[in-house]
Amino acid sequence: MTRIPENDRNILEQAIYLPMVLTILNRDLQIVDKSPFKLKRPYLELIEETMKVIQGELAYVKKYMRVNKMKVERLQSDDAFTMYMFLYKGYEEHHNYFNPRLRNRVEELLRHYLFRRFLETKAPSEKPESPRQA
Repeated sequence: MTRIPENDRNILEQAIYLPMVLTILNRDLQIVDKSPFKLKRPYLELIEETMKVIQGELAYVKKYMRVNKMKVERLQSDDAFTMYMFLYKGYEEHHNYFNPRLRNRVEELLRHYLFRRFLETKAPSEKPESPRQA
């Protein structure tokens, strides 16, 4: 049984997932930059702005962890699982994560940051006004 409250465990998991998302976006940025797109600037800007948002959230996570005496460390990895050590206010816990679960969660976060965050921040849509006649 874990001694870490759910909110703090979510923060610890963000410290695992967000760097992975940044790594993928950084790799994608290089691929788009070398690609033969006719207009690559919009794609590059989308990826760069998304990376800035994630870096801001990761900075918050790291600060929260420092203030609350929390730490995450990757211990070992094999074909199926990756083990992380969570240090939480003097307690040490080891958690195994199924690698496909890690991949799926990172993919989910990519979708959120690249697309869904824009949908979530919009105000509830009202009926669109009809175009004005001149």
